[in-house]
Amino acid sequence: MSDLTLLQHVLIGLIFVWSGLVRSGLGFGGSVMALPFLLLILDEPLVFLPIVSIHLLFFAGLTVWQNNRATLMGGIEAEANSTVDWQYLWKALGIMIIPKLLGVFGVIVLPNTLMTAAIYIIVGAYSLSYIFNKPLKSKSRLVDGFFLMLGGYISGISLIGAPLIISVFVNHVDKHKLRDTLFVLWIILVTIKMAAFVVAGVDLQLASQLWLLPCAAVGHVIGLRIHRRLVNSDTKVFMQVVGSALLVISCIGLYNAWAAH
Repeated sequence: MSDLTLLQHVLIGLIFVWSGLVRSGLGFGGSVMALPFLLLILDEPLVFLPIVSIHLLFFAGLTVWQNNRATLMGGIEAEANSTVDWQYLWKALGIMIIPKLLGVFGVIVLPNTLMTAAIYIIVGAYSLSYIFNKPLKSKSRLVDGFFLMLGGYISGISLIGAPLIISVFVNHVDKHKLRDTLFVLWIILVTIKMAAFVVAGVDLQLASQLWLLPCAAVGHVIGLRIHRRLVNSDTKVFMQVVGSALLVISCIGLYNAWAAH
């Protein structure tokens, strides 16, 4: 990124502030809501994906560690008061891990445009149900399992699987544990993705991390305050915020898919 102008560097820094805010505020969306803007400045996804991935590993890991360290220091049983729903996390991960690995290694190839559009349409329908306080709660384990498997596969080949995964998690995980549970899941999934980057010899942009990490940190701190207000609000407000974020992501994703086509 050394060839970019000063203005372009400033804009990239501001976008990473936004990315950090969304990530810590909601627990998801930091990558998807930042990448479309980043690619307008420099249309090279492999420049930004390693940066976004390392930021997620750092800030998500730090947040989960701080929250659960406070629990332990308070002398309370960690399992009962953890900010992570470990039981559902391991259950979901067991369903997702094989499709995730298939996606990472490109074992199965699906039409990208059709796959992308279908995912964002499904997520858009879910988001509207949250916004209008009519949440779709699947009573079928098969449907939940299908969404998790498809989300795992998509997360293996790109970054657009998260909204589909969240549409299942939000119906099974308490809102006070949702963000940190998603954080641990993202850490596991992104670690697998980063390992693939290293094996493939992708430049991890370590030099750019030095000045973009503080930018993301500013957004992270702001997002933490927003998150505290959200979890203390009533469930209806929380679900409407989550639904609105998912709807924005879906619209951006559908637009990008249409523009690329």
